This record gives sequence, C-alpha cells and structure tokens, in this order.
Amino acid sequence: MVGFGSYLKDYLINNNISQSEFANRLNITQKHMNEMLNEKTDITLDMVASISRLTNIPIDFIVNSENRKIITKELISKYKDKEKINKILKRDFYMDELLKLNWINFKDISDPIQNYMDLLEFLNVRNFEALDRIKEKTLIDSNKKNINKLILWIARCDEISKKQNVKEYIPINFLFLMEDLKKEAYKKEMNLVNIQHLLNNYGIYFVTEKMLSKIDVRGCFKVKGKNPAIYITQNYKAKDSLFFEIFHELGHCKSDYNEAKSKVIVEGNDLQESRADNFALNAMIDEKLWDENFEKLISEKDMLEFSKKNKIPPSFIVGRLAKIGKIKYNSKYYNKYCSI
Repeated sequence: MVGFGSYLKDYLINNNISQSEFANRLNITQKHMNEMLNEKTDITLDMVASISRLTNIPIDFIVNSENRKIITKELISKYKDKEKINKILKRDFYMDELLKLNWINFKDISDPIQNYMDLLEFLNVRNFEALDRIKEKTLIDSNKKNINKLILWIARCDEISKKQNVKEYIPINFLFLMEDLKKEAYKKEMNLVNIQHLLNNYGIYFVTEKMLSKIDVRGCFKVKGKNPAIYITQNYKAKDSLFFEIFHELGHCKSDYNEAKSKVIVEGNDLQESRADNFALNAMIDEKLWDENFEKLISEKDMLEFSKKNKIPPSFIVGRLAKIGKIKYNSKYYNKYCSI
C-alpha cells in the first residue's frame, strides 16, 4: 500500500538527507518521522504544507498519494481484494459502458483502485456512500431502476455545462425567453447549439446528452449556484417532443426553482409533473385558443393559416394534432413539420 511516505523516503535518499535531519527540519520526533516514512500514520494537512515547502514537491501530489493510500486501506478492508472491487465497479457503475462512451479519463483501467478514484472524481463525491445522500435528493419515481446510471448521466451533464458561458438569471425575462424559443422552433433546420446559446443568454444551462442504456428518462431540472440547469437525454424523436421537453423543464424552473436549489427534479410528485406538463402545453399553444380551434384544423392549409394568424410554429400544432390522435405520428404530414 503505497502512500506518500514511500516517495518521501526515496526523496531523502536521492537528496542525501538523513531521516533525523529532516525530522529536525519538520520539528517532529524521529519516531513520528519513521511512522510517516513507513506508512504507519497518515500525514496531516499541516504536515503536507510543511513538507511541500521544504522539498518543493507539489501539494497535490502529496495529497493524492495519501488519499490513494487511505482509499486503498478502506476498500481492501471492506471488499478484501481488488478483484471484488473490480466486479462491483463493473456491476454497479457500468465500467464497460462508460469506457465505450469515453465519459471518464480512466488513468489506468487495469487498476481497480485507480478506477474507483477516477469515478469519485467524475461524480464529485468523497466516496460511494455519499451517493446515497445524493440519491435521496434526486426526485424520481421510486420504481425506476438503474438510479446509478442516472447519477452518472447527471454528473456527465454537469461536466459539459462547465464549458458554457451563462449570464445572470433574471426571472422577469421568462416571457421573452418563451417567445425567443418559439422563433427557434419556426426554423426548418433545428440547431441545438443555437438553442443552448439562447438559454445561456437568459442565464440557463442547457445540455443534451445521450442517456446510458436501459433507462427511460426525458430530462431533469436543477439549480447550479443561482442559475437554472436543464439537462435532456436525447430521447426525443421530433422537433415538437424536444420543445415540449424544454418547456416542461422550464415549467419546473418557474414553479420549483427553490426546491431545485437542493434537489434534482427528474420526476417530481404528481402535482409538479402535471403542472410542468400543463405549462409546456400552454406555452406552446394557448389552451383556450386550442380548445376553440383544433376541430377546425381539417387540412394542412387550415393549419398553416392558424399558425400564421396566431404566431405559433407549425411543428407545435402538428405535434398537438398527433398527440390527440387526429393525425398519425408516422404520417408524411407529421414528418414534414416535426422531423429533426
């Protein structure tokens, strides 16, 4: 079990410094020095700073070496051997799938301890036990399986979102955002980068990323600092379903912003989900306007006239017609206006 003590021992030998001399420089006993060099005691943060100052060895290197020693000790104590650790990583954290997706830069895929540390860094947690607290703060249907996959996906989206230049979030601008999103929906070719930049300019993180296999989730809403964050799983198949999901998550932003400061809303309670769905439907097409007119939309010409008169993107109207069963999702009509 190699911690920093072994590296420090080599450093002293290579620089012709005796253990007693270095102990004097650190103002510690020879016994304490011997325990550090032989990995019999953990090196405190105060001692890390002193050693770094005297040797010019980077603090990060010392801390990471000690951290690896501590983690190795904990894992071997809990799981007995590295092979069992490797099996758990493959079973519970889907190592094979993560490797294919190249989400994590595994430093040494043959070393289970290093893989564990790389996963901790990716998930941004102290240990896997800390994930239990994160899961408790993730609102999702309790019957959903593979919640670890969901946590990995959220961590991936968090990582991507760090690259986005997001402005201050000002709630009063919400209505302007709705209108600007509709303008994007009018465009024949949908551009996710444009949608991301639009949301970023309104102070909202926006990430679309493929979900890990065998888990059916549309997206989630959370708050990073003071900025809302919308993550979508790319399960959408058409323009109308993508915009519905965006507006759905914006519905959570409007109603559940404060709760999302401490929780990730994947699937809230029935009230939250119904409220977000209704917000999305009404944001895309005013409910009263739709109820008064949908029966009159007999032909494509009727739809286009209704679209132009009420400034509603055709994809929103055609998608709603498909939703209520007035046209089929696999029809040429639907594909013409909603396909991506």
